[in-house]
Amino acid sequence: MSILAANSHIVYREVILRDPQNQLSGGGSCLIWSRSHGLGVDGRRGGEWRKMKKRDLRVEAFWPDTTRPNVIEMQPIKDCDQLDQVLAQAQELHQAIIIDWMANWCRKCIYLKPKLEKLAAEYDTKIKFYTVDVNNVPQGLVKRGNITKMPTIQLWKDGEMKAEVIGGHKAWIVIDEVREMILKFV
Repeated sequence: MSILAANSHIVYREVILRDPQNQLSGGGSCLIWSRSHGLGVDGRRGGEWRKMKKRDLRVEAFWPDTTRPNVIEMQPIKDCDQLDQVLAQAQELHQAIIIDWMANWCRKCIYLKPKLEKLAAEYDTKIKFYTVDVNNVPQGLVKRGNITKMPTIQLWKDGEMKAEVIGGHKAWIVIDEVREMILKFV
């Protein structure tokens, strides 16, 4: 029998203090309780199995890092003037930017956007992520990006486009290609 608790103190107070035959084991961001009969088998040591006594057990808890965001929403670019401002600001900071050229009707674009927002959280301090909806901006902006297919993810640095990934395939492959593009130029 196992239980899952949000707080390890609750589990300790309610389970361990009442019956010393109980034991806890941890994994992920939770604690797991199980009943012990004094001896167990521990297989965590690189394939080396060993007998362990109850006194060898310990409580573990892993909590997610809440100091950094998991997702950063991409900022929209709506016209050529805004693109010029974004590029000028990035050039002043000696920073690259990623632009996701997408359309609201494009299924792959919609599916890819949250994955790019997670990637934006990974590179929060190094690179900024932007999005352009090609149906809601002037066609001059789309021509400036030289967009023919969607989704297209471009890396811009020093005011010019350095690399692009055209995302017509599986999202995890596109994200890996974008990550490689970032590592190459940042």
